Amino acid sequence: MAILRSIDEISSVVTAGTPRTARTIVGIVGSPGAGKSTVGEALVARLNARFASAQLVSMDGFHLPQSRLVELGRRDRMGAPDTFDIDGFVALLERLRADAGPVAAPGFDRDWEEATPGTVPIADDRRVIIVEGNYLLHDRDGWQRVAPLLDLALFVGVERDIRLARLIARHERYGKSAADAAAWALGPDEANAQLIERTAARADHEVRLA
Repeated sequence: MAILRSIDEISSVVTAGTPRTARTIVGIVGSPGAGKSTVGEALVARLNARFASAQLVSMDGFHLPQSRLVELGRRDRMGAPDTFDIDGFVALLERLRADAGPVAAPGFDRDWEEATPGTVPIADDRRVIIVEGNYLLHDRDGWQRVAPLLDLALFVGVERDIRLARLIARHERYGKSAADAAAWALGPDEANAQLIERTAARADHEVRLA
């Protein structure tokens, strides 16, 4: 597995295998705090500077509603594989691969920790869809349907200490106390990270940015 160390290298890999007529779906995978969104945003900007056709979509838009998580008894581990609408996520990817015209994907409000349906419009001319998420390479509980829908999968690797520091800072930024932020990062987030790290070998390339 090749290691990509810059956005330019990632962009070159993506464009080398990108047809001009059909949509290409690139998955960016990694543990919580690895920097998936940062890599995705930078990649979209670089691709659009070249041929103006990329868009970022996040798996976070498929978090189950808070009320549903409470009903299921899963609120205290939000972010685990069974706290997402996997059927809805797969349906979106299938529609994008089918090139079925404009598509409206859900976003995610981190302040409220709720999905925002239909807030990410994807126009016909978006030919490269960058999808970022934790479980794109997970192989159980319905997630195994995702990897075959990706044309390319990139796993974002980062040192654990750096990842945890980012996570704790993010949780504090969105309202958690320092103690609660650390507890969540070292509890539910870390449990999910261990699961996600085991999927790294299924990626086409690893991303290790300086």
